[in-house]
Amino acid sequence: MLKRENQECGRHGLDIGLKRQEAHRTLVWNHGLSSSLAIGVHKIPKMRLLSRKATCNTHGQDSSYFLGWEEYEKNPYDEIKNPTGIIQMGLAENQLSFDLLESWLANNPDAAVFKKDGQSIFRELALFQDYHGLPAFKKALVDFMAEIRGNRVTFDQNKIVLTAGATSANETLMFCLAEPGEAFLLPTPYYPGFDRDLKWRTGVEIVPIQCASSNGFQITAPALEEAYLEAQRRNLRVKGVLVTNPSNPLGTTMSRSELNLLVNFITAKGIHLISDEIYSGTVFSSPGFISIMEVLKDRKCENTEVWKRVHIVYSLSKDLGLPGFRVGAIYSNDEMVVSAATKMSSFGLVSSQTQYLLSALLSDNKFTKNYISENQRRLKQRQKLLVKGLEKAGISCLKSNAGLFCWVNMKHLLRSNTFEAEMELWKKIVYDVNLNISPGSSCHCTEPGWFRVCFANMSEETLKLAMDRLKSFVDSISKTTSHQMVKNSRKKYLTKWVFRLSFHDRGPKER
Repeated sequence: MLKRENQECGRHGLDIGLKRQEAHRTLVWNHGLSSSLAIGVHKIPKMRLLSRKATCNTHGQDSSYFLGWEEYEKNPYDEIKNPTGIIQMGLAENQLSFDLLESWLANNPDAAVFKKDGQSIFRELALFQDYHGLPAFKKALVDFMAEIRGNRVTFDQNKIVLTAGATSANETLMFCLAEPGEAFLLPTPYYPGFDRDLKWRTGVEIVPIQCASSNGFQITAPALEEAYLEAQRRNLRVKGVLVTNPSNPLGTTMSRSELNLLVNFITAKGIHLISDEIYSGTVFSSPGFISIMEVLKDRKCENTEVWKRVHIVYSLSKDLGLPGFRVGAIYSNDEMVVSAATKMSSFGLVSSQTQYLLSALLSDNKFTKNYISENQRRLKQRQKLLVKGLEKAGISCLKSNAGLFCWVNMKHLLRSNTFEAEMELWKKIVYDVNLNISPGSSCHCTEPGWFRVCFANMSEETLKLAMDRLKSFVDSISKTTSHQMVKNSRKKYLTKWVFRLSFHDRGPKER
């Protein structure tokens, strides 16, 4: 009974979550009003005590994507302590290869305790604060990026800027490439966090490139042109296009034709292209990953203007599973962008200790080669397990070859083909099934019924349990639907029978 009451309270909290913005504004107004009244006796003019940035509510925290996390944190699953709790399937973390990292650390203790050639360099690292970063780490990082791309392209360590994760990298690029009120075009569905990362502090607007399931959500020339026209209708100057490749949330790699289409588009419009490639090392089956840098080199763009207008974002959060280390990077062929971004990076540096440890790890070519292949093998195996579990529940998903998630189609479970019905289903899955997944509407998908489901942030046993819960839920829906159909059929038959009976009971004149 208590659990049901908690669930009902949670549902209520989720329902009002999207109303927080108005409540927040009211709180800020009351705060300013009470302050003004308190000093009113001195006849001091009213003033805003907090900045607009502090009092506005455009962070995106009220998205169902983040609200699902909040519900999980209230009731997290634990095999021993809370076996009926919510299983977190809304978090794209890679926990499948920690044993490989831990094994390397055990075999290389000097790196972990900050020693070089047997001598402690703790003081040196503790004092180092050059925002250009440790040269050894930058060299190891660009070599690792090249290795992931099959060494078909190489990267210059002097063109890379270290940032505190990909979040910081994307925001820094917005500050470098656009003014407040200007726009970037993003293909839908896209990572919900971009509403925060790209817009909140920069004032940059996002205009969606509407993609559809009919072609696997691939980018088309008409969709690009329509997004550009939509920005113009909104009086927004378009400064560039941002894509994730491999895609978050689709779990697919972009084709060479799509990448060539993007290069043609930004060339014609004279705008930038940001390729967020933080999942490049997670590609576990064909077709393989093609970096935008590879396309530029194949097209011999090195001495053209477009060469300077293409920028790459990278991170070790997904490929190495180290989001807590906060290691991100911007790669650009534009010297001014590199210079400005480097200066801005002083607001979010990667610690010297982290750089030293990872420079040692990434410089171990034998380790990186084995890690990349083994991690991809494990991702492939785990993705198959998820797909198999979904199929048993009568649920399909978009064919994927990369990432830490699947793009799952639950349209047939919706009460109606609306986003309201999608939210109803999502709430049932969160509260009744106790699974946190991300609804497609949080990713700005144009079609109701799609969900992002993560598979690499839990044990195999937990994933199987999650699939068992989901299958039981779908079976219960099927039984309810079947029962309702039988009930409706009987009601319809009874109505016809009563009509016929009453008809035959009437006299000829009454008919």
